[in-house]
Amino acid sequence: MGAGEWTEWTDAVWDCIKLMGFVSGSAFTLKEVYSAEPVLQRIYPDNAYIKDKIRQQLQIMRDCGRLEFIDNLGNYRML
Repeated sequence: MGAGEWTEWTDAVWDCIKLMGFVSGSAFTLKEVYSAEPVLQRIYPDNAYIKDKIRQQLQIMRDCGRLEFIDNLGNYRML
């Protein structure tokens, strides 16, 4: 699997973002997405680097055109 490919991990993080109530045009922060860490830890109990994985998945979502990075301060917008 090459870098930047949408995976089950990406689906899991995307689903968490949607369950938080964010829709197209919504802005949110990395800190808000980090609040899904306990849920993702239950899905992936063997992963000790959930926050790193969240950031990686946000980059994949950006590369796939699903969200944009507003700035380098951890602010995002769903597209």
